[in-house]
Amino acid sequence: MVNELKVALIQSNLVWEHPEQNRINFSEKINALNDNVDLIVLPEMFTSGFTMNAESVAETMDGVSLHWLQDLAVQNTTAITGSLVIKEQDKYYNRLVFVHPDGQIDCYDKRHTFTLANEHKTYTAGTKTLVVNYKGWTIKPLICYDLRFPVWARNIEDYDLLLYVANWPKIRIDAWDALLKSRAIENMSYCIGVNRVGLDGNAYEYSGHSGAYDVLGNRLDTIPSGTACTEVVTLQKAHISKYREKLGFLNDRDTFTLE
Repeated sequence: MVNELKVALIQSNLVWEHPEQNRINFSEKINALNDNVDLIVLPEMFTSGFTMNAESVAETMDGVSLHWLQDLAVQNTTAITGSLVIKEQDKYYNRLVFVHPDGQIDCYDKRHTFTLANEHKTYTAGTKTLVVNYKGWTIKPLICYDLRFPVWARNIEDYDLLLYVANWPKIRIDAWDALLKSRAIENMSYCIGVNRVGLDGNAYEYSGHSGAYDVLGNRLDTIPSGTACTEVVTLQKAHISKYREKLGFLNDRDTFTLE
């Protein structure tokens, strides 16, 4: 177990429906990291942008992008996470993969498909949450629109870090900022969100606003909006235990059953 977790947030533009070029771009960003980090976070659909043209960009779990991620994770002795389009048994998924430094992979399929963009008509929604155990840290990764549904994120597992990868457009970015901070406060956990920047193939604009918050909702990063950049934040186990023991808010949480 490590008491500190160094996390690299990569806020980047994405080349529309061009997995090969996106892999090249992210390889450069990852290999340029000066710090030895424990976890690298990429945006939602980092190989393609948020496209409903799933057939043109979909890969399998034995595809090029997964092997590329595994190679990068092993070479850099770090975990890497983000989501991409996966085809499995004739269905398409917006699937988050958490690739460990030894190449092992944990998966989460986006539960709340974005109906406003008809994502539900292309992608099959997931039914299960994922909790990743990594270096003594308990991490719950979710995807974009999931942020609007606090019950799905509720900290019933005593996780340490709630993690969102996203393509969240500029027009609704105030909601992104407010909800990321709220999820940290109500769950007494670190909360990190990594969003993209730039224009996508549908001319939607993305302004980033990637961020990291502590258990009290304090902002930990200095990531500027609107520009591609990478920042490393350091999370501390002592911070979590101090305020959970002092305040005890999670002791009063409700019990419930999800359907």
